[in-house]
Amino acid sequence: MPKNPLSHEKLNVLGGPLEPCSLDPITGFFRDGSCTVTPQNKGMHAICIYASQEFLDYSKRTGNDLSTPMPQHGFVGVKPGESWCLSGVRFAQSVKDGNAPQIFIHSTHEAILQLVDLETLKSLAIDLD
Repeated sequence: MPKNPLSHEKLNVLGGPLEPCSLDPITGFFRDGSCTVTPQNKGMHAICIYASQEFLDYSKRTGNDLSTPMPQHGFVGVKPGESWCLSGVRFAQSVKDGNAPQIFIHSTHEAILQLVDLETLKSLAIDLD
């Protein structure tokens, strides 16, 4: 468990530096390409997912439409094969439902450990050596 999961340090769940998640499309609560978590990020957009069509369909069915563009908010929509910083609560629900996406663990903020254990995260990681 992280000492202070809402600290301004950018650490991933493995304790290393938080790597960028996506600059195209630009993701993150602060739209800086990173899944940084701070007290302002109340939705804890901490986890860098690999968006498969299957996960995008699941997400839309459960009320979190990531794929439909919303130009009024500068949101182009997430396409299959792209990376995205997902809300921790949405991710934890997908794990519970058996529909969790694959993740980029080096780009996933340590704050997600409040909701999902490290072994589960490792089992979904596509970037572990």
